Amino acid sequence: MRDRDDVPYIVIERDSGGGVGSFILGALLGAGVALLFAPKTGKETQEELKARAQQLREVAEERMRDASRQLEERLDHAREGVQERVTRLKDAVDSGRQAAVEARSDLEDKLERSKAAYRAGIEAAKAAAAAEAGGDGDALESD
Repeated sequence: MRDRDDVPYIVIERDSGGGVGSFILGALLGAGVALLFAPKTGKETQEELKARAQQLREVAEERMRDASRQLEERLDHAREGVQERVTRLKDAVDSGRQAAVEARSDLEDKLERSKAAYRAGIEAAKAAAAAEAGGDGDALESD
């Protein structure tokens, strides 16, 4: 015979969600039951239910308008931030281009001065070689 501790058992766990939906559902059911058991006529209860439904609808619409307005404000703020970043990025790219143009111009000027100095050095060397050749009697041919 089996011992009591040998009996298999099953554990069932339930993950209860947020609980907010259950709370609201319970509140609505409780309000409905309270209205049904209230000492009023059916017509009065119906009118009260309609009035409360209208109030809930108005409150829900107002909250939706508020949420929509807040969302629009956040989107506008985000758009402004993106536009500001795009403008700063364009300015940075333009500044980079301008700096590149200036650096290229400076480099071209330095290159031209170096070429001119090189040519002047060659001419001076040729002149010195010609003067030396004329004084020694050895004639060097020029290019």
